[in-house]
Amino acid sequence: MSRSVLITGGNRGIGLATARRFAELGDRVAITHRTGAAPAGLMAVTCDVTDTAQVDQAFKEVEEAHGPVEVLVANAGITRDGLLLRMDDDALTSVIDTNLIGPVRVARRALKGMLRAKGGRIVLISSTVAMRGEVGQSNYAASKAGLIGLARSLAREYGSRGITVNVVAPGLTDTDMAQQLSEDQRAALIEQIPLRRMAAPPEIAATVAFLASAEASYITGAVIPVDGGGGMGH
Repeated sequence: MSRSVLITGGNRGIGLATARRFAELGDRVAITHRTGAAPAGLMAVTCDVTDTAQVDQAFKEVEEAHGPVEVLVANAGITRDGLLLRMDDDALTSVIDTNLIGPVRVARRALKGMLRAKGGRIVLISSTVAMRGEVGQSNYAASKAGLIGLARSLAREYGSRGITVNVVAPGLTDTDMAQQLSEDQRAALIEQIPLRRMAAPPEIAATVAFLASAEASYITGAVIPVDGGGGMGH
């Protein structure tokens, strides 16, 4: 059956690939975006996940068009890299507010409808960096690691109501974020990956779609790495 699916940060990269995957499955897909153009063929609403009022308004628009959100993918995220001693408070708080508190806001709003429906799927997009760490990304790693604790707490709180909450942890993926790295930086990171390449966004999207499927109905509180083996041992 066609479901109401909402993906935050869905206008490019992993978010857009995930939106396209759900649309191919026949779902009613909406995405949020803060900046940039809205992708063709998908419902798009402007929303800054650091603003609770904007989150609520985005959900209202999606609910009016597609019905209550049955599948939520919290994907919106930013980076502001730097060594901690040189990192100012704004770089710390903006990353944590977007990458961690943002998913808290959207999950809290989605749960209202999911509780009434006695079911739902929430997938949080974390990162392999959350488990292995990375030089210059202490703020990003901390924000993404927090999603694991969030998902597992929500899995315990709402599992009895038919709601699953899982985490996908991508490794280095061919997105705009990866293109900000120099060729030498990308090459060094790829050298650490057993499969010796970056992921393609559709490969991440396939895992997200699986976790939202009926086949994954008994999976909750899980962290699924999609990283070419780069995070093994964590």
